[in-house]
Amino acid sequence: MAGHSKWANIQHRKGRQDAARSKLFSKLSKEITVAAKMGDPDPDKNPRLRLAVKEAKSQSVPKDVIERAIKKSQGGDAESYDEIRYEGYGPNGVAVIVEAMTDNRNRTASNVRSTFTKNGGNLGETGSVSFMFERKGEIVYPASAGDNDTVLMAAIEAGAEDVESSEDGHVIYCADTDLNDVSNALEAELGESESTKLIWKPSTTTDLDLEGAQKLFKLIEALEDDDDVQRVTANFEVSDEVMAAL
Repeated sequence: MAGHSKWANIQHRKGRQDAARSKLFSKLSKEITVAAKMGDPDPDKNPRLRLAVKEAKSQSVPKDVIERAIKKSQGGDAESYDEIRYEGYGPNGVAVIVEAMTDNRNRTASNVRSTFTKNGGNLGETGSVSFMFERKGEIVYPASAGDNDTVLMAAIEAGAEDVESSEDGHVIYCADTDLNDVSNALEAELGESESTKLIWKPSTTTDLDLEGAQKLFKLIEALEDDDDVQRVTANFEVSDEVMAAL
């Protein structure tokens, strides 16, 4: 989640943005390396790697960085990462799922637990909140990809489950196991997507006021700042007025 703090100094802001971008590139590169190490280093033969590369490209990760991440997976000294999911509650009882890749489980667990505690949350057991989410594939297209009916028909033909269209664009959902096939079919029909990835889609949400949103975003930003944390998902809703105030 992007930060919402207002910085008095433009250079300070740029420095923070550059640091956040560098951290994002690092996390996307780690996903590419792990995907390539677990399967074939050729994205055409490795669905998980293909999706990782596609997501990296959508975030403007340079080609040489992507190639270096794949090459790194083939080296004998490549780090070995464990994939771990943490679940807990943030301020106002918002459910939070934290996905991490780590070479030290004890360090990551300690850091995640501490971050929850310091920011008004509680780390729970595995399964304590994931029942409030569904594992789905998410494919995002800009509004320029086509009108609502065109995108809907393409999504149905591709085997997708649902489409949410607005003036900002189109978000297409499918079963997690179908993401690669649905993504390929949509790409042939609509062109390159803006984003293609697996997500935790909330099946129930909690509405937050300004104070609640500020507290939750502080927790999410602190979690995302951890180098071991790949992504954070929470089942909150905020109004346009609250977002504007943030």
